[in-house]
Amino acid sequence: MNIGVIGSGHVGLVTGSCFSELGNKVICMDDDQQKIEKLKRGVMPFYEPGLEELVEKNVKAGRLSFTNNLKEAVENSLVLFIAVGTPSKESGEADLTAVERVATEIARTIQEYKVIVEKSTVPVETGLWIKRTIERNKPAGTEFDMVSNPEFLSEGNAISDFMNPDRIVLGFETVRAKKILFDLYAPFQVPIVETDIQSAELIKHASNSFLSMKISFINTIATLSEKVGADVVKIAEGVGLDRRIGKHFLNAGVGFGGSCFGKDLSAFIDIAQKAGVDFELLKEVKQINQDLRRQFVKKVKEAVWNLNEKTVGVLGLSFKPDTDDLRDAPAIDVIRSLQEEGALVKAYDPAAMANARHLLKNVTFCQDSYEVARGADCLVILTEWKEFKTLNLKRLKTLMSRPIIIDGRNLFDPDQMRKAHFRYVSIGRPPISERK
Repeated sequence: MNIGVIGSGHVGLVTGSCFSELGNKVICMDDDQQKIEKLKRGVMPFYEPGLEELVEKNVKAGRLSFTNNLKEAVENSLVLFIAVGTPSKESGEADLTAVERVATEIARTIQEYKVIVEKSTVPVETGLWIKRTIERNKPAGTEFDMVSNPEFLSEGNAISDFMNPDRIVLGFETVRAKKILFDLYAPFQVPIVETDIQSAELIKHASNSFLSMKISFINTIATLSEKVGADVVKIAEGVGLDRRIGKHFLNAGVGFGGSCFGKDLSAFIDIAQKAGVDFELLKEVKQINQDLRRQFVKKVKEAVWNLNEKTVGVLGLSFKPDTDDLRDAPAIDVIRSLQEEGALVKAYDPAAMANARHLLKNVTFCQDSYEVARGADCLVILTEWKEFKTLNLKRLKTLMSRPIIIDGRNLFDPDQMRKAHFRYVSIGRPPISERK
C-alpha cells in the first residue's frame, strides 16, 4: 500500500519505517528541511534503538523515502497519517496549530480519494475538526475518509511496540475506510478495537493517564513504606502478581517524565474540564509526580548535609533508558535544584549528553560513570540505564570522596551496597542499617 506520513518526529518516523518494513511504500514528510536532508543521508534526528538500521534497510530497498514537499506525499499515497507534534500550552491544553495547518494543506492538495488517519495524540473531537477543515478547503467532489488510529509507542522500545502491539485501535465512519485500514494491518495477529473516532481518541488519553496514575500510586506507597519501615519493592511484587493489576509500571522512583505522560495527563484534565468533569484524581496524580523531584533533592541534602560547594555526580539524564529525550526529564529539575543549593554537578548519560549541553549550564559533562564518581561527595542515579547496574562498586568507592549513593531508580540491592561499604539511600526501602 502507498502510505504518506506527515511529520517525521518520533511517532512519524518509527511508524513510517515499520510500515515500510512490512512491504508498504512509504513517504515520510516533514517541513523541517534540515531534518529531511539528514534523514536522506541516514542521520537520525533522535536516538531510538534499531531505527537507524531499519531506515537504512528500507531506503535501500526503495520502500522508504523522505521529502519536505507535502504535495509529493499526498499525491503518491492512498493513506495519509498525520503525526505532527501537539505540545502543551501553559494551560495544559494541547496546541493543535500544526494539526490544523496540515489538515488545511492536505485539503488544498488532494485530487482523489484518500484516507486521512489521525496518528498524533489529540483531544477528543479533534478528528471532527480535521474532517470539517478538509471539507471546507478541498476541491468540490473530492472524497476522503477520516480515521483515528492512536499510537502506543514507548521511547526506547518503539520498534518492538509497533511490530508487536497489544492491540490496534481504529476509529472510523465508513466501511470503505475500515476495509483499507484492515488490509493495512492484516500482518498483525492481535485484537483490533473497532470504534468511532471520539472513542478512539479517548482510548489513548485514558491509557496514558491510567499508567501515570499507577506510577504515582506506587510512589505514594513508597513514601508510606519509608515512614513505617516497609519495602516498596516487595510490596510491588506482591501487588503486581495479582492478575487484575499486573507488575508493569509499579517501579517506585523519582517519577515519570518524557513527552507523553505529563503532556497527555494535562491535556486529559483540560479535556475533562471543558466537558464539565472535574478530574480531581488526575490532578493529584500530576501533583504527586512533581513533588517526587523535590523529595529526591531533600534525600540528597539529608545524605550529605550541606550541598553548598559539594560535588554531586549524576548518572542518567534522559527521562528513561534507551532514549536521548530530555523532555520533562526528572534529572533536569533535580540538577537545577541541586545547583540552586550551591552544589557542583558532574553528569553522564549514555545517549543524552549532546541534548543536555543545550539545557543545562555550569554542569561538567563526563565521558563515563567513573569520571563522574572521581572526587564526588555523592552519586545520584536518575535513569535506569543497564550499564549502571553493572558498575564496579569497588572501583567507584576508591574514586569518590565519600561513598554515598542516592538511587532514584532502586537499581541496587541494599544488602549488596552494605557489603560494598556504601551509604545507600533508595526509594521506599528501609535504610540498610535497619534491614535484617
